[in-house]
Amino acid sequence: MKKTTVGALLALVVVLLLAVIVYRSRHREDAVPMATRADTYVRLQRPETFSYEELLVLGTTDAVSGTVGDTLHTLTTTPFISNEAYYRGATPHRPVLKQLGQSLRLVAWNIERGLELDGITLLFANTDEFLRQAARKDETIDLAGLRQAIDVLTSADVLVLNEVDWGLKRTGYRAVVEELGVALNMNWAFGVEFVEVDPITLGTETLPELEDPVERRRLLAEIHVDKAQLTALHGTVVLSRYPIREARLKPFRTVGYDWYGGEKKGLDILEKGERTGAEAAFLEKITRQVRRGGRMALIVTLDVPELQEQRLTVAATHLESNASPESRRQEMEELLAWIHDIPNPVIVAGDLNTSGGDSSPTSIKREIVQRLGSASFWADTGIKYATGLGILYEGVRGSLNVVKNQDDPTARDIPLIGSNPEAELFHVLEEFRFKDGRAFDFRGNTARTINGTEGTLGNSNQRDGKGFATTFEFERNLGVVGKLKLDWILVKSYATDPRGDREPYRFAPHFARRLDLVNYALPTRLSDHDPISVDLPFAEPASLETAGDR
Repeated sequence: MKKTTVGALLALVVVLLLAVIVYRSRHREDAVPMATRADTYVRLQRPETFSYEELLVLGTTDAVSGTVGDTLHTLTTTPFISNEAYYRGATPHRPVLKQLGQSLRLVAWNIERGLELDGITLLFANTDEFLRQAARKDETIDLAGLRQAIDVLTSADVLVLNEVDWGLKRTGYRAVVEELGVALNMNWAFGVEFVEVDPITLGTETLPELEDPVERRRLLAEIHVDKAQLTALHGTVVLSRYPIREARLKPFRTVGYDWYGGEKKGLDILEKGERTGAEAAFLEKITRQVRRGGRMALIVTLDVPELQEQRLTVAATHLESNASPESRRQEMEELLAWIHDIPNPVIVAGDLNTSGGDSSPTSIKREIVQRLGSASFWADTGIKYATGLGILYEGVRGSLNVVKNQDDPTARDIPLIGSNPEAELFHVLEEFRFKDGRAFDFRGNTARTINGTEGTLGNSNQRDGKGFATTFEFERNLGVVGKLKLDWILVKSYATDPRGDREPYRFAPHFARRLDLVNYALPTRLSDHDPISVDLPFAEPASLETAGDR
C-alpha cells in the first residue's frame, strides 16, 4: 500500500475519532436539554387510596396500624404525579414581558377546596365565556382590567394551589387537580395533607340530638354519601407546563394542631361558652373537621431549560392555621432545612396563614359552606341553628390581634407597644442562606412593582399604600368584612444579599400582583382567597427607572 494511501486512511481515522469525541462531548447525558429526555419522567404515579371500610377505621380508631396505617403513611409521604400533559405535547408559554423579556410567570392561589371548580376552570380554559358571564353579572365591570388579569393567570407556566379536594362530597366527589390538569393541559403533583374522616364526611353521623323526626330525616338525607366515590383526600398542588422531574412530600414534625384528637373533642369550653342543647350540639358537628394527616410541604423539581441549572424547585406549603405564630415559624424552619442544599433557583409559595393568632377569623355561614359544600342548603340550615349562638362563637374567633398587622405580617415586633407575633417567621426567612450562599429576595423597588410601591418583599408580593394587598377576605356575622395577608411567594434566584440593589435581577421577582378582580367576576366568588402572581425573567433585565402599567 502506498504511503499516501496509508496516510490518508490514518487521517480519516483521526478525523472520525475527533468527530466522535466532539459529538459525545456535545451530547453527553448531562448536556442534553432536560425537557427532551422523556424517559426520565414519571407518566402517572397514584398511591393506593382507602376503601370506604378503611376510611371508617381511620375515623373511629385512634391508633391505626397494619394495612390501614401503612396506606396512611404512604399517602401522606408519597405525592401523586402526572406528566401526561408533557406526553400530550404541552409546552411552556414563556411569556415575553415588557421590560423583562422572556420570563416564567407563577401564580399561587388557595382555591377553597375547589367549591367553585367550574368557575375556576372556565377562567383558565374559556376567557371569552368567562368575560361574557362577568358582563351579565355586572354591566359596569371593568372588562379591560378583567381581561388583563385573566391574561396574567392563563400565561402562568406554574400554579401553586392550596386546599384542593379529591373525592369529597362537598366538591361533587371530583378529582379537582385531575380536572384542572386536563383543562389547562398542565403536568401536576398533588400532596395529601389530610384524609377527611369526620362522621358527617363519612355519612355515619346520626344526629340523635334532633328530636323532630322530619327534620332529622331531612338532614340525614343530605349527609348520605356515595361510598364508591368517596376518596376523602385534601391537599396542595403544583401544576406546571414544564415537566416534573421529581416530587417529594414532607410532613412537618411540628404539630401545631391535632386535627384528629382535637376535633374529636369538639369545640373547647372557651368557644362553647354557655351553649347547651340540640342547637349547640348540631352546630358543633357541622363546623368541626376530624382529619388524619397534617401540614406539609410538597417539593417539586421542574426541568426548565431556560435556567442556567436547567432546574427550578417549587416548594408549595400550607402552614397551620389553628396554631400559634411560633408553630408556623417552626414549620417554616423545617421546610428551610429540606431545601437548604438545593443549588438551583427555589420558589416557596402558598398559604402561610400569617393571621397573627391561632386561627383565621371567619363566620358560621362560611365555615359551613367550606365544610359541607352547599351554600343553598347547609348554610341556611346552619344559620338557623346558630341563631343566638353564632355571634358568641365568632366573638372568640374574631378577637385576634389583627388590626395592626392584618395587612403587614412582616412589620416590626415592638413588645408592649406594637407586637407582631408573625415577625419572627419573616426574620428567619430573611436571615436564611442556602448552601450556595444565596438568599430569598426581600427587595421592594418602585420600578419593579406594578404600582410604584416599595418596601420589604414588594417585588414578590404586591404592596399597597399601607402594608400589602391582602389576599384573604371573610365576612363576619355582623356584616363586617375583614381582610388578611395570608398567601405569599418567596424567591431564591442569584442574590446573596436579600435587600441588595446591586445584586442580580436575573430570575428575581418582578411586578407582583393580587388578582382580586377575577375572584369576584362571577355571581359566586371563586374562593375566599385571591390569586397572586409574580414574574421571573430568564435573563438579566435592563435597568428599570420608573414603574408603570405592566
